[in-house]
Amino acid sequence: MTNNDNRMVTVTIDYPSVSCLKTTFDEASKNGFAYICAPLAHSLFRREFFHGKSKNRKGPFTRSDLCLSSFEDWAAVIGKISPYINCDTSNEYNRKTSEATLKQELSYACHLSLPAVIIPVNGPNVTNLSRVILSKLVPTTSIQIWIKVPLCDPVKQKKCFYQGEDEESEPTESEANDTWHWWNNLRTMTDSNKRVCVCVEVGGDVPAADGAVMRRWLGEPLRAVLLPTHVFVTNRKGFPVLTKPHQALVRQVASHCHDINFVVTGACRHQHFDLYLKYIGYLVQQKESTDPLATFTEGYEDFLQYPLQPLADNLESQTYEVFEKDPIKYNKYQEAIYHALLDRVPFEEKETSVQVVMVVGAGRGPLVTAALNAARKAQRRVKVYAVEKNPNAVVTLETKQVEEWRGEAVTVVSSDMRLFRPPADQLADLLVSELLGSFGDNELSPECLDGARHLMKDDAISIPCSYTSYLSPIQSMRLYNEVRGYKERIIVKESHFEMPYVVHQKNRFTIDQPQPLFTFHHPNTDEVPDNTRYKQLTFDVKTTSILHGFSGYFSTVLYKDTTLSIHPDTHSPGMFSWFPIYFPIKEPVHLKAGKKLIVNFWRLIDKEKVWYEWNISAPTPIPIHNPNGRSYSIKLH
Repeated sequence: MTNNDNRMVTVTIDYPSVSCLKTTFDEASKNGFAYICAPLAHSLFRREFFHGKSKNRKGPFTRSDLCLSSFEDWAAVIGKISPYINCDTSNEYNRKTSEATLKQELSYACHLSLPAVIIPVNGPNVTNLSRVILSKLVPTTSIQIWIKVPLCDPVKQKKCFYQGEDEESEPTESEANDTWHWWNNLRTMTDSNKRVCVCVEVGGDVPAADGAVMRRWLGEPLRAVLLPTHVFVTNRKGFPVLTKPHQALVRQVASHCHDINFVVTGACRHQHFDLYLKYIGYLVQQKESTDPLATFTEGYEDFLQYPLQPLADNLESQTYEVFEKDPIKYNKYQEAIYHALLDRVPFEEKETSVQVVMVVGAGRGPLVTAALNAARKAQRRVKVYAVEKNPNAVVTLETKQVEEWRGEAVTVVSSDMRLFRPPADQLADLLVSELLGSFGDNELSPECLDGARHLMKDDAISIPCSYTSYLSPIQSMRLYNEVRGYKERIIVKESHFEMPYVVHQKNRFTIDQPQPLFTFHHPNTDEVPDNTRYKQLTFDVKTTSILHGFSGYFSTVLYKDTTLSIHPDTHSPGMFSWFPIYFPIKEPVHLKAGKKLIVNFWRLIDKEKVWYEWNISAPTPIPIHNPNGRSYSIKLH
């Protein structure tokens, strides 16, 4: 099943017990369920590994792998461990028995090549359970562990889970009642292993879909949402439906999470189980307004990409083509050029005044076309220079000059903008560029436009005229693990944690709203331009969370009121030319609610390169990342 964004959404049926796995599996498949959840062993069969009547009992402890006909069938079964397992009980015999039972069942699940095993957690004490889980996540297996926790704590007092602990180590009552802490304890102790995921069980009360509690869960590797049949109500026609808060939760999870699995649990309270499946499918497939950004980003969610370096590297035709499809950016540029021409040339001079529009970094010419369209709309005369250093893109420009811009005053210049020397009477009235990266200045727009200052008249207009970068702290175990596994370029130890990545971020929680970082203005009238920057930002931690790095954005003023932005609060609707940028940190940092997070960020330059450095100094200092640009830099030549 897919939702309207073509993101996989599966519905699974959970069985508390199974008498004949083959019959149960076939029936569930026939009714359209993608998976079934089934116990790995009979719930009443308590094994005794040390002493007891069943210690030497002969025969298998569970069903054979031959009860399903193929490996493909087993790949649609999610295992559940025995309900009496408690690896963190204070009773030593029960603890050891639980450890042995869990290891036995996980080993058998690996033997069956099950996609996942669900392990419930009922409190914050998960130390020994974490150790056992980690011992089974060896490289030779691919099984996932889904940690099941209630979405909201069903019981306010959880003192029973702290027996045997001293007062100094006892969690606060708020943490004990916050099931996210149960998951976070286990996630931390298993070293944020990418095969340890979380599934939440929904109750009668659910948090607000747009509230901090739910948004924090969406920043976790959420693989499944368990929907007990008792949370469904019956509509007038006798069919199962969810209340509006539950509907909002399902839609939000379906739109934000990768390959999410909705698991229907409990007894059937309506005519047939497939009614629940059909209703969930209806919820997640309801049509919404077409969003060009959603269409473009399909398949790129949380996919790390190296930032472009158009100064050092010549872009490929495919890259140009992707950006040229943006339905918003070039319309905004055209609007900015149109208003600038109207302001520079009075109506009575429109026939005599010829404005020199210099498009620097012209690529394959979309800004040239935008300038010509703006001039026709404004009824103003222009002479356009298309300046481009990429000799391959110049071929396209020269072709367009003959075939598309025939009769227009367009001159193609094959040169780096910093080296081009136009005739003295052909200096630019308008200098137009699209040199901005996901962080505003990360594709060296400041250095390029400062280097092109000699192309402009004293009163010339730069489009864009300014841009500002923004930074916000985020929690995203998925992005952290993506970086941790990204070892294609090892320059120094952990260098993959000392460089930014362009990434469409979905599976993340924003700890605090973005704050402005660096701003650049053009034309820069400083006699000796200095584009180094340093700023310290202080964020409020409103919700206890884990810091995995920082999201970067930018907004730009093209001209007067014409702007473009990828800032979450001001994002230009439908624009997809830029994804946010992600600055990771080497080790996750636990942040307590009510504390301050102090972030330090630098933009530094030498003769050969530009680079960023970053760290935090509170609540606990961490090492400065990327000193001297040792792992990542942006080349000036």
